[in-house]
Amino acid sequence: MKTLKFLTYSAITILLISCGGANTPASKLFEIQITGKKAKFHQNETVDITVKNKKNKTINAVSYTLDGEKVDVKDNKLVLKTEKVGKKTVTAEITYDDDTVVEVSKKITVFASTAPSIYTYEILNEYPHNPNYFTQGLEFYKDTLYESTGKRGKSVLVKLDYKTGTIFKEHKLKDTQFGEGITILDNKIYHLTWQSNIGFVYNADTFKEIDQFTYGKSKEGWGFCNDGEKLYKSDGSEKIWTLNAETLIEESAIEVYTNSKKLIKINELEYANGKIYANTWQSGQDVAVIINPNSGIVEGIINFNGLKDKVTKTDNVDVLNGIAYNPTTKTFFVTGKNWDKMFEVALIKK
Repeated sequence: MKTLKFLTYSAITILLISCGGANTPASKLFEIQITGKKAKFHQNETVDITVKNKKNKTINAVSYTLDGEKVDVKDNKLVLKTEKVGKKTVTAEITYDDDTVVEVSKKITVFASTAPSIYTYEILNEYPHNPNYFTQGLEFYKDTLYESTGKRGKSVLVKLDYKTGTIFKEHKLKDTQFGEGITILDNKIYHLTWQSNIGFVYNADTFKEIDQFTYGKSKEGWGFCNDGEKLYKSDGSEKIWTLNAETLIEESAIEVYTNSKKLIKINELEYANGKIYANTWQSGQDVAVIINPNSGIVEGIINFNGLKDKVTKTDNVDVLNGIAYNPTTKTFFVTGKNWDKMFEVALIKK
């Protein structure tokens, strides 16, 4: 009798699966299909969206969400209205047959709708820069320049006179730590390390350590900046994370995209005039980008090619890295890893 019951149960299970019953994965029954005019999807683009009915089920209703937010689809048309660019999830909730409800999802990538503006620069002044500094962070605070440097055994945090290079205060990291970006808010210096998964908080006047913090979902420590309330952290990927300045918890993230490309290796960061200015590492050119902190859209590309030719050539001279906005002069200051000069520049939109 037990054998008969087992066989009967097995037969029913097989029948349910073969007929698209309760045990059948939704993806075996339905699939979201999205087509647009181009191979890449862009913000505010109208695309065709349908549900492919693989098993000829009777579909009673379909509703859609984009990253969890309900969206209206009329005549199989979906408008990709989303503030943030990057990877998105489209989900269809499908009611079929006897009011059975399932969900299927599809991953898409949404790019910016317009190309970034191009900027060049004008050199206003040149200042000395320590050629031993493998620059990782650069920021003005109360008209004084702070700089952090990298390389294990050589990583330091310094406070200095930007016109002369005179050091007012210096703090050396442990030989095992590779220093990265810094940002300063409410007289606190927030300082990242690269792969040690640890950041430090110091008093901006004394350099006395106040606190330490570890990273959340972000992979590594790269660039750091703040908007007066929140902190922004890059980690070598296309993401820039937003941290709560009090708890130092990563609360959200943007993904950095142009109208045609994902940008990775976002390096040193600066927040100025409502935008994030960022160096990019190993892009093949000495450029910086201007990023909308709410959407992740690259709104501008700054061509800094030619600056490196003006520094003393040594075997150690490396890429452009270090961009700081001086609110007093309302100008930007840029330098590079092991450069012996720092340049005050005005940005010019082409």
